[in-house]
Amino acid sequence: MNNIPAIPLGEWVESSLDWLTDVLSPLTRAASAVVETGIDNLVDLLLIIPPWILILIIAGVAWKVAGRNVMFLALFGFLFVWNIGLWEPTVATISLVFFATILAVLLGVPLGILAALSDGFYAFIKPVLDFMQTMPAFVYLIPAIPFFGLGPVSAVFATVIFAVPPAIRLTALGIRQIDIELIEAADAFGTTTMQKLVKVQIPLALPTILAGVNQTIMLSLSMVVIAAMIGAGGLGGEVWRAIQRLRPGQGFEAGMAVVIVAMVLDRITQNIYRKKQ
Repeated sequence: MNNIPAIPLGEWVESSLDWLTDVLSPLTRAASAVVETGIDNLVDLLLIIPPWILILIIAGVAWKVAGRNVMFLALFGFLFVWNIGLWEPTVATISLVFFATILAVLLGVPLGILAALSDGFYAFIKPVLDFMQTMPAFVYLIPAIPFFGLGPVSAVFATVIFAVPPAIRLTALGIRQIDIELIEAADAFGTTTMQKLVKVQIPLALPTILAGVNQTIMLSLSMVVIAAMIGAGGLGGEVWRAIQRLRPGQGFEAGMAVVIVAMVLDRITQNIYRKKQ
């Protein structure tokens, strides 16, 4: 075995990344400028609003969508975050999650629809999704840096790649599990493929698709925290600084803020797709 030369997998990956970085440099610079401007503008807009007003707005949305218990969770949870001085990092984290989720859904839902309608594409993408979901999260930070450099744009890029599989998988699952009798009835009425997709398949699969969006949001939040290692900032940055400076109290406070954001987003999105069932 010692006489068999090692497969230079690492060298192949590095060469491929160098080539892609050179080829895609104009595109990545343009995309980086757009995403960074969008993130900065959203953070600035949210920070202009007094924290207590924004907290009341979030609590009102939670009450409307998810009921009284989630409203109290959002109200007292975010008041606690504001009280311990982590409001600005929390707003930054929510902004990063928002952009990453939007991009992941815009990428994942169309691919999921294609996977549902094409057996060949579904057979191709299943092992790709398995590979993406079993790859350690930290690995996604590596290719983000040569493409976008350090900062929130790299964090969004890595988060989108990490969080997109549930959107693809559950969109395809939701459409594929629709009763064949309903599809045959739509065909019998002479619907086109697009009419059948828009008026029958997507509405019936919407609860499952929204469940995929919920999972995408949760994965986005977890990855945004990890992406603090490449300059994402937000609550993840607070956790990372606490680790570097050996301040467990500061790290616990930031961790509690992450938990509160995750619970509020999870309860709101869960109740959205439950109402669609």
